[in-house]
Amino acid sequence: MLRDGEIHAEQIWKRFRVDSRPSYFQDQLGRLVDTLRRRSSPGWRWALRDVNLRAEPGDSIGLIGANGAGKSTLLKILTRVMYPTAGGVRVAGRTGAMIEVRTGISPQLSGRENIYVTASLMGLRRKDAARRFDEIVEFAGLEHSVDRLVKFYSVGMQMRLGFGVAAFLEPDVLLVDEVLAVGDASFQHRCLERMRYVLNQGTTLVFVSHDLAAVEATCVNGMWLDGGTVRSVGPVREVLAEYRGAVEVDAEIRPRQDRPVNVVHAEVNAPDGLHTGGPLNIDLRFQSEVSRRASIHVGISEGTATPILLVEPGREMMLEPGETDVRCSIDPLPLPRGRYYVWVGAYRYTTHGEELVAWQPVTSFDLYGPELSTAPRGIVRLAPVHVASSWESSS
Repeated sequence: MLRDGEIHAEQIWKRFRVDSRPSYFQDQLGRLVDTLRRRSSPGWRWALRDVNLRAEPGDSIGLIGANGAGKSTLLKILTRVMYPTAGGVRVAGRTGAMIEVRTGISPQLSGRENIYVTASLMGLRRKDAARRFDEIVEFAGLEHSVDRLVKFYSVGMQMRLGFGVAAFLEPDVLLVDEVLAVGDASFQHRCLERMRYVLNQGTTLVFVSHDLAAVEATCVNGMWLDGGTVRSVGPVREVLAEYRGAVEVDAEIRPRQDRPVNVVHAEVNAPDGLHTGGPLNIDLRFQSEVSRRASIHVGISEGTATPILLVEPGREMMLEPGETDVRCSIDPLPLPRGRYYVWVGAYRYTTHGEELVAWQPVTSFDLYGPELSTAPRGIVRLAPVHVASSWESSS
């Protein structure tokens, strides 16, 4: 028998029939041609393929992946909004779900009525909902609107109400899908604080978001879904590193004929090997048809175009006709162990500005050294930078 908060999802398969909505004659004709070319039309598509997910009470799992990877479908199966085509799902205890912005919220009822109705649907007695009512209203910021019909609420107000009900009813399992996509920075911060609070109370969290920093700050474990299949599962930092490396960056140099300047070679090296706190050299080779002045910018990222470390550009350099070698040296390098990507851009500062080399990844490297210390649950990791420090205390 499962304990409250446990999730066992085993060999989950889910398929949907291909949409066949009416369309214009030209679209139907195009579909007919495509079908004839394929000679057969499957009529179905698989959203999930042999997915397994297990969580113990108090676990926090971040689901990541591109749009259409199957993340929301998996959450809907866990909430029993839909059922798998094959496989078994067992979720023990009361489940709170925030899958859509206005999940379970009726526009024809007031905010007050929606709180009690949703609590009842979750199996909570009215007196227990009344005990938490003021906290829900305060969190959602609806003190002056709680008795208005929800159809007059903005989307943001409806989202705050839905999240407040789901989180403040203290479920054994909390499922959250892109709740941070809507709302201002203050509300996003409150959502993260509330999720960390319910985790500390023993609630199991499954969190879907494209905000990878929020996933890493909130969850201990991660699962990467790609095309309905599990590509990676394990500690969240390792899963995020694989995801960033695979889908964010293709760090190959591709010279383009339409560019005035191209990077034709990039290499990262160090005298005693690449390690945290040591020196690092980035050797670049630029190719130009004519003599140009250029300001060269170099950044280091975990995969995305936004660097976690940006090197201050030096003086403008002269790129001579043909090839010009440039070296950028960093000493010491304040990054922990991991895989990183070098991004480069070159610009000429004129009245209107001129982009010589578009901001692009040119190479990657593996750095050896200490891992970032694993902080206790609820402590946000602000940046992946390793900075040496000394501490003193007195009483």
